[in-house]
Amino acid sequence: MQKSTNSDTSVETLNSTRQGTGAVQMRIKNANSHHDRLSQSKSMILTDVGKVIEPMVEKEGYLQKAKIADGGKKLRKNWSTSWIVLSSRKIEFYKESKQQALSNVKTGHKPESVDLCGAHIEWAKEKSSRKNVFQITTVSGNEFLLQSDIDFIILDWFHAIKNAIDRLPKDPSGSSRNLELFKIQRSSSTELLGHYDNDTKEQKPEHRKSLMFRLHHSASDTSDKNRVKSRLKKFITRRPSLKTLQEKGLIKDQIFGSHLHTVCERENSTVPRFVKQCIEAVEKRGLDVDGIYRVSGNLATIQKLRFIVNQEEKLNLDDSQWEDIHVVTGALKMFFRELPEPLFPYSFFERFVEAIKKQDYNTRIETIKSLVQKLPPPNRDTMKILFGHLTKIVAKASKNLMSTQSLGIVFGPTLLRAQDEMGNMAVHMVYQNQIAELMLSEYNKIFGSEED
Repeated sequence: MQKSTNSDTSVETLNSTRQGTGAVQMRIKNANSHHDRLSQSKSMILTDVGKVIEPMVEKEGYLQKAKIADGGKKLRKNWSTSWIVLSSRKIEFYKESKQQALSNVKTGHKPESVDLCGAHIEWAKEKSSRKNVFQITTVSGNEFLLQSDIDFIILDWFHAIKNAIDRLPKDPSGSSRNLELFKIQRSSSTELLGHYDNDTKEQKPEHRKSLMFRLHHSASDTSDKNRVKSRLKKFITRRPSLKTLQEKGLIKDQIFGSHLHTVCERENSTVPRFVKQCIEAVEKRGLDVDGIYRVSGNLATIQKLRFIVNQEEKLNLDDSQWEDIHVVTGALKMFFRELPEPLFPYSFFERFVEAIKKQDYNTRIETIKSLVQKLPPPNRDTMKILFGHLTKIVAKASKNLMSTQSLGIVFGPTLLRAQDEMGNMAVHMVYQNQIAELMLSEYNKIFGSEED
């Protein structure tokens, strides 16, 4: 009878256990071994303590992506739009939009991840005919191209990824690899010496001489390499500065990448000679060309033209090597894109944006006209010639299919951008296009008082 009472008490205790502390304590009570209790404890620790901490996202957004190598094996270049997420140590590529990507992560679909530790980033103009392309190469031999048509967006991404790479150790596994290499070299040396000691008596004299010659020759190569490295270091430390080379005439001042006022002062003009030459060539043989300024030219040929202009060699755009007019328009766009300060100076950016926001159309025109007249002479005169040229493109829109809106999209972000473009990028892009469109459609009113 006593046993029955004890059994009832046990059942009541078990029931209270289920109701009070739950199934976890019941499983521990019913465990048949120390191993079961240990595994249950581990499970609880992982549940309570072992939470996965997600890395902090530094930047995210849409870019064009192409993977051109996988583990050192070259792949066919195939561009696609990707949602890219940059964290402190890696980049993740999603195929879908952000919302779809997050939902797919929850269902088990993981994005393509790139470890930035030891990676290398560089501009890769020669890898694609597209503009604004840079390449990321990882230590595992994977290579990615990233691209955007909008200059400040791709520049912001480039610096963000480069800063992330610079913060990481260059070669975290280098010490282990060096240790492994040392073991291999030591093992090889031991085997070589052991083989030499065991077979000395059996080897002929000429064989021993040959082995000693190889050992001596290897040491000599190492000494030569060290000597070359030492000389290169001395040369680099003693090499003259850029300013010295420019003063001696060994390096000439460049056209591409220089400030607009610097180029104009050098040429004693308010409009760069290269800009005039390109406009003249396009108006001579490109006004009727389909997609003029929208279609990209061959990048290698554009770079060749850029090199000739920078070297101040005599330029003849009627030469057969420049017969593709898209090369000329591509070089002209590149010139404006590479200006350290855009054609619309940074200090005027907000004022032009405020002007385009005005509700009254005539007030909008008058405000922009007033701002144009306040610009420095090189900016104002170059702007007048460029937009005057673009109005001639619009006049032939029935043949070249380039409307005011199309040219605004092409030239807006190139000619007008904020100095510190961190927020409102999409909003600014709209205003950039609208300002360029207005200056094209109302060219005579904005520049009319300055007509010669």
